[in-house]
Formats: sequence, structure tokens, C-alpha cells
Amino acid sequence: MTASPREVAAAESGSWLRRLVNGTWLNRGRVGLVARLLLAIELAGFAFIVAGTHGWIVPLDAPTTTDFVSFYAAGALADAGTPALAYDHAAHLAAEERAVGAGIGYQYFNYPPIFLLVCALLAPLPYLVAFVLFETATLLLYLFAGTRILADRGTTAFVALLAFPIVFWNYGLGQNAFLTAGLFGFATCFIERRPVLAGVLFGLLCYKPQFGLLLPLALAAGRHWRVFAAAAVTVVAAIAVSVACFGIETWHAFFAAAGSSPTMYSSGRILFIGMANTFGGIRMLGGGVTLAYALQALATAAAAGIVVVVWRGRTPAATKAAVLCAGALVAAPLSLLYDLMLGAIAGCWLVRSRRAAAAAPWEMTALAALYLVQLDGRNLAEGMLRLPVFPLSAILLLAIAAGRAWRDMRHPEGSGETAQLCGNRISSRS
Repeated sequence: MTASPREVAAAESGSWLRRLVNGTWLNRGRVGLVARLLLAIELAGFAFIVAGTHGWIVPLDAPTTTDFVSFYAAGALADAGTPALAYDHAAHLAAEERAVGAGIGYQYFNYPPIFLLVCALLAPLPYLVAFVLFETATLLLYLFAGTRILADRGTTAFVALLAFPIVFWNYGLGQNAFLTAGLFGFATCFIERRPVLAGVLFGLLCYKPQFGLLLPLALAAGRHWRVFAAAAVTVVAAIAVSVACFGIETWHAFFAAAGSSPTMYSSGRILFIGMANTFGGIRMLGGGVTLAYALQALATAAAAGIVVVVWRGRTPAATKAAVLCAGALVAAPLSLLYDLMLGAIAGCWLVRSRRAAAAAPWEMTALAALYLVQLDGRNLAEGMLRLPVFPLSAILLLAIAAGRAWRDMRHPEGSGETAQLCGNRISSRS
């Protein structure tokens, strides 16, 4: 019996939909084409924004700047022998204005004195040189970590990593999420093969302690005691060096400033639409401070529970790394849109092991959708949809990784993966 044209069309439509959902359409050629197109659009947009913020399109009434000025000003104050003033808003603003001009909006410095060690090295350079050097060097760290995890140094992998929309947010805002992603990425690579080095890299993340909340739990659950010890020693050493360089009074000033920072974040001084955690998502949707804190605590506890269960279980190293990176994002009491660079590392681990038995066919399509939606995340949050794209992206990424882990734990004999993932190379044609 011959099928009718309507039945043929329905069958073709269903077949196309199945291919779209199961990710078989995501071959290397299509990924490369879309990544190159996206990168070209992003570079053009980035150039336009740079020109606009420097007054090259229309004159500006006041100078503009980026978050990097807070790092640079803090470093200048440290080099001048007054590191504690990095936490004095008036003195710090004056240092920022000396760097880029009077009339700028104040950019807070809420990092522990450990990060002052980096800032002090950058401050002797001219401002723009320091900016470009820091952002480019840390961008390369992220790219090298990503290509190592993917075990693919081909052009397609490089362009796909570079075209991730959050890359341009981080570079344009002058933030340090490339550094966080790079340290996290290399640390997860070396846990089995070079545990002391992995611990040192994890320990260096203490400059941004909210992303280290789950590390002790994961390492203890996985019985990675050498990594745990190396990380603890690195944190203690970093604190000792910062005290030797800047004095204990700088730590006192930091803790005093940190005590008032929750009020600033809950007030909306930092835009809720730019936050990537549950707290920011609830506040963006109009929820009260108490509700936002309660749901953030619930999200943190849930992420911690998932990480402990997965790291105790017999799941492959790639899955554990993806769960830890994604969980760190969800658990952080404060994370902003540029911190989703850590999500790129989680995504790399999931892509790396995409051919594992526990990998669901739809995962790559879901990851591609999360990748692309970041391009317009702020507009989706600000527009009629009022969709908290960044917090939802972090939660969904953890859900994908946790789902992979659940399937791994149900059928551990079918995973077919080794622990030492970064030692093996995947074919560039895969």
C-alpha cells in the first residue's frame, strides 16, 4: 500500500525532528561552520561596543570603564604601600579615577588579599597594556585547558571554545573568569595522573572562594587525599604570602568589607539580570531577599549532595569533573554571567565523553542550545519573557551532568571509560 503525501511528509518531519533532538546532525563540519559564523558576529559586535565605549562613535558625557579598573587600582594601592585601602571605597575610587579619569562609576574590589598579589604585578604597567595582558593570558589558559580536555587541538575545537558568547562578556568586562575556568579545567585533568599539581591548582582558586565550596566535599568523597592535602597547603601558603607582603591588617580590612557585601548584592547595585545563581534569578523575578536566600541555600545543598554522591560512586572521571564544575556554579552564593566560563569547562568534559554508553543522544543538542542562548541571555532576561537565562543555564547544565552520572552508576560496567582521560587523544575527525 502506497503512503499518502501527507503521511510521507509527516514521516519526514518526524525523522528530521528525531535527528535534531538526538544530536546526530551535530557533526564536525556543522559545528565548525556555526562557530566561525558566530565568532565573526561576536567580533564585529565587540569592535562596535569598544568603539562606542571609547567615544569613537558619538561623544561621551563621562568616561566609561570596566571591572578590570578595580583590579588595577587595588594593585596600585598595594604597590604604593597601602594595600588595605583597596577595601576603602573612597580611596579605591580615587585610585580608579587616577587610572582612567574622573566621573566613572565605582567598581568594587571584594577579593581576598591573595588576589592582590596578581593585581600588584599588573599595576606598574600602563592601564590598557595591563588589561590586554591579563585578559589575553588568562584567555589562553582557558583555551589550552579546553582543548586538553577535549583532546582536540584542531581549528574547530579552538574556534568553538573561542566563540562561546561568555568569552566576549568576560573580555569586555575585564573580569577574571578565564583564570577560574583555566585553573578548574587543568586541575580536573590532573587529579589522577598528577594529584599534587591538581591540588595546587585547586588551591589557587582561593582567590575566588565561592567556587571552592564543593571541592573539599568532592575530594574527600572520592578519597583523593593527596589532592586534598596539596590544595590545603596551597591555600595556607597563599594566605601566608599575602600576609607577608601586605600585612595582617589588609585581611582585617577585607573581612570588614566582605561583611557589608551581601547588602550590596541583595540591593540590586549589581544587576540581578547579570547574576548566574539561584539568588539572582529569584530576585530578578521579583522574589524577596529571604526567599532568594532560602532557595539559594537549597540549590547549594542540592549541588553538594549531587557532587558527593557522584564522587563516591564508580563513575568515569569525565562525568565527575563535569558534575563538579557545574555543581560549583550552582552552589556558589554569588556568581555573575561571566562566571559561566566554568560551565564551558563542564561542557567540554561532557563533549569529551559523548560516545560513552551512558551519554544520552539528546545531550549534545541540549548543550548546543545552552551554548547559543548565552548570546542573548541579558535581552531575554530584560525583555517581555523575563527569563533568568544565566541561572537556568547553570541549573540545566548540572542536570545534564547529573543525569549522565545517574546512568553511569546504574550501568557502571558499560561506561567503557578510564580515569586518566587527559592522557588519551580523541581523533580530530570524531
